[in-house]
Amino acid sequence: MTEMTPKTDGSKQKRTLLAVFLLNLILFVTLGAAGLVADSSALIANAIDNLTDTAVYAISWLAVGKPATLKRAAARFSGIMLMFFAVLVLLDALRRPFFGPEPVGITMMVMAMFAAALNLLSLRLLKGLKTDDVNLRAAQTFSINDFYSNGGIVVAGLLVWWTGSWIPDVIVGLVVAAVAVSGSLEILRDAKGDSDVSDH
Repeated sequence: MTEMTPKTDGSKQKRTLLAVFLLNLILFVTLGAAGLVADSSALIANAIDNLTDTAVYAISWLAVGKPATLKRAAARFSGIMLMFFAVLVLLDALRRPFFGPEPVGITMMVMAMFAAALNLLSLRLLKGLKTDDVNLRAAQTFSINDFYSNGGIVVAGLLVWWTGSWIPDVIVGLVVAAVAVSGSLEILRDAKGDSDVSDH
């Protein structure tokens, strides 16, 4: 077996990050459109999440092969972006009791299952990269969080369809935000830990 050189390893990382970047861009467009049509806080939250992921994957792509300090800075930016996303979701959830019709449960379920399939594909691609790169660990955290969020939206869609209430939609939107906060803190801790190890 031919040993992979740093150059070919970096090339594989860039191809993988470009692929998951495109998958998340597709998810942002489709989930955002569906969220607006269905007036779903959970779908809009997921779309904003995927927009954040898209930006982070682009930054991670640029950081491949760069010095460790730049990679840690990119990972910290990823964590901050996730925290910003959580605030946007919270603001959308707060307006739900006062504005907008009831969300459409069937649309929520169908789109969440579509998103789960693409996030699972993204995670499989990222798992194929055997590396300790802090940015790639952050990318895997994003995909895992997204997959769990998609499952929550399927449940919320079922409850919205069954009860005709906006409450399950908002609850899951807030849970998605909480998952984002948890992922953000994990990425920031990981980047700090990587920095501490490098400094010794």
